[in-house]
Amino acid sequence: MYKVLVVLHDGNDYIRMNKVYFENIPVAGQYIIHSDGLAYAVEEVTSFAGYVSSKGATTILIVHQAQKNAAVNKLYGMNIESDLDDPE
Repeated sequence: MYKVLVVLHDGNDYIRMNKVYFENIPVAGQYIIHSDGLAYAVEEVTSFAGYVSSKGATTILIVHQAQKNAAVNKLYGMNIESDLDDPE
């Protein structure tokens, strides 16, 4: 698992959102569904070289909110726990 700092690029502002874990680091152009339930497009991926964060983050993801008409926003009714997780 990779601990990632997500930063929202909103106009000219960069807003720190939170730290999250990914099994695989997203790439630029990929969409992610954030814990707020909204879809974001990954703009840039920055990994640290030669630096170990005391808080465990290894990467910064710069994202912007996906356009409202993007196909990724049409995932209504999907429940991650029941639809994607394996039964215990």
